Amino acid sequence: MQIPVGVDIAKKTFDAALPLDGPGKYRTKARLANDPAAFPVFFEWLRKHAPGSPVFMEATGVYHEALAIALVQEGFEVHVMNPAQIAAYAKSELSRTKSDRTDAKLIARFGVAQMQLARPLQPWVPPTPAQRRLRALVYRLNDLEGMRQMEANRLDVSDASVVASIERVIAALDAQIKVVRKDIDNHIDSDPDLRRDRDLLVSIPGIADTTAAYLLGCLGDLRRFAEPGKLDAFVGMNPAIRESGRWKGKTMLSRLGSSLLRGKLFMPAMVAVRHCARLRAFYERLTARGKPKKVALAAAMRKLLHIAWGVVRSGRPFDPNLAIAG
Repeated sequence: MQIPVGVDIAKKTFDAALPLDGPGKYRTKARLANDPAAFPVFFEWLRKHAPGSPVFMEATGVYHEALAIALVQEGFEVHVMNPAQIAAYAKSELSRTKSDRTDAKLIARFGVAQMQLARPLQPWVPPTPAQRRLRALVYRLNDLEGMRQMEANRLDVSDASVVASIERVIAALDAQIKVVRKDIDNHIDSDPDLRRDRDLLVSIPGIADTTAAYLLGCLGDLRRFAEPGKLDAFVGMNPAIRESGRWKGKTMLSRLGSSLLRGKLFMPAMVAVRHCARLRAFYERLTARGKPKKVALAAAMRKLLHIAWGVVRSGRPFDPNLAIAG
């Protein structure tokens, strides 16, 4: 087994750690510039000290992406992990020390533990340039819509002297939202792969163009998820069961994935429950068993996500007679 290299990335720099024989021994490379022009220094270090070793790093907003893409392009195997996984591993070690160099070592140890599992890890696959641009556009749309909502909330509680100012800001935001929506539509229409997947997604009741854009922008190619459970975990729609001995706690969503996507699936699920007979029957079966409506709706959101995965993976539009089970 190749020994993994752990990388801890910040906005300006990153640190790397390679475990050596003997407890607590590492070869490290510190304060490397997080700049594509400086990446060859790291590539040379890897080829000298860790040839063929996989590289583990946390998903840190967008700061990790340039290095991860460059590593894949250079032929290295890369694993981009959810920060919650690294944090949970740190707790399992009772780790209290935190610095860039110790975090790189922690990520390396996490990588060693992952490589020893019977189930092989799937290497990270970079998003295409078209997927990255769509992601940037939908994130911008979400920011603009959030700013508009904040301004709209101020209308009811602000003094009359500032209402006109708030309305001008809302009008400006509305104009920008319209522009970004148009940019998203044009971008998807101009890319054959995105257009194909968008057309498949909008065949599902409850999913319109905007929700399809968020799904494609935040998830990339849905085919990269080998099973719907992996997609659930990415979005944070997988159930977290809390029980100990005779105590039975509530089963809730883990909420460890994309909060943005969870928020964007709420209204589509409500629409789908109203307008898709099979999904409505699924929802009603849960409420008939005594599940609270909120829990049943969360299950419908998860089911909708599975349907989205299924239509994209199959390449066939939504079929209500085949898509919903359970």
